[in-house]
Parts: sequence; C-alpha cells; structure tokens
Amino acid sequence: MGLYFAIRRIGEHFQGHLDNLSQEQLVDYFYDLLNRLSWSAVKLDLYGLKFFYTHVLHKSWVDVPMVKPPRCTRIPDIVTVAEAPQLFMSTRVLSYRVFYFTIYTMGLRLGEGLNLQVGDIDATRMRVHIRNAKGNKDRLVPLPLSTLQVLRKFWVVHKNPVLIFPNRARGLKGAHLAESPLDRGGVQKTIKLVTEEMGLKKHFLSLLTP
Repeated sequence: MGLYFAIRRIGEHFQGHLDNLSQEQLVDYFYDLLNRLSWSAVKLDLYGLKFFYTHVLHKSWVDVPMVKPPRCTRIPDIVTVAEAPQLFMSTRVLSYRVFYFTIYTMGLRLGEGLNLQVGDIDATRMRVHIRNAKGNKDRLVPLPLSTLQVLRKFWVVHKNPVLIFPNRARGLKGAHLAESPLDRGGVQKTIKLVTEEMGLKKHFLSLLTP
C-alpha cells in the first residue's frame, strides 16, 4: 500500500509523465520532498520509483546523488548553540572566522569546507554541492540564509573566482590569485588556540576531521 501511495504522489507531481524523467528533475523533486516529509517517506518514494522504473517500465535506473537525511546543524561535543557565537567572534582572523561559521552552520567536515568552490553554491535553490564527500560520493546540503549572506560578504573581500576559502599566503589582497584553499594545519591550530582562550575543554577537534 505504501508503494502505491509513493507512485501516486510522484505521478501527481509530474502530471503522470514518469517514463522519461531527467536526473535534474529527480534531484529537485526529492530535495523538495526532504524539506517537507520525513526521511522514511522520502525513501519510500525513492524505492517506489526505482521499482517502477526497473520492473514496470524495464528501464535502467540512475541513482539520485543527493537523497540523504539532512545533517544536524549542531555539532555534538564541539560547542553549544550558546557558545558558538562567542567562538566565532573570538576568532580574530576573518578567513578562519568565516570558515568555522560555515562548517558549523552546515554540518560540514574539515575537508568538505576547505574544498568548497564558488560554483558549488546554489543560491537559487539554497543548497550547496559537496563534492567527493565521505565515501567519495557527492551530496547536497541545505544552505542557511545567514550562511549565504556571510559567504557573499566574505567573497567581496577576496574575490577569488574559484575558491570559497583561498589560502592566506598572499594575504587578503592577493587571495584572488590563490590556487589552493586554506592550510589545513592553520585551521586546526587556530581553533585550538581560540577554544583554549575561551576556556573550553570539549573535544572540538572531532569537527575538524578529513
């Protein structure tokens, strides 16, 4: 019965035209569904459509890359919601401050944040394309409005055409010429110093893993 309702819901959305859907259409559909329904409902629609394609239409199925449950924006065992603003404001270097804010609000890993590129930001659909995430798979994550606003202001400062977080070797004035992201060691060292100054004794480095 659940499978029937899943196919019915998808059919109503695409007005009965289910035999030739593009991957982009499917990504948009399931991303919208993820914002409205539970993860179990999303999986039901996904598996229902996959069954319909392979066993009814006898067509090949291409996996939808972004269908994953949304990640929690609060990082366990790092800092509390109340402590987060203090941590950001205590980080005096702008590049690091924006970086910590970004990975905290979107629940990103260290490598995912460092590798963000300008073309990964989808301001229209309010999502970010995370490339080569855990398991070498791509995924899409929601983009909070506050994070988008901060990233836009930060980009105006460095204007690198590719990198969201260009390295600091040439300073902010030369950041637009950088071809590599922030130094991983510098990011980790700075967060350690900041949290020590704040008197935090939590295992914050679990956030800054590859």
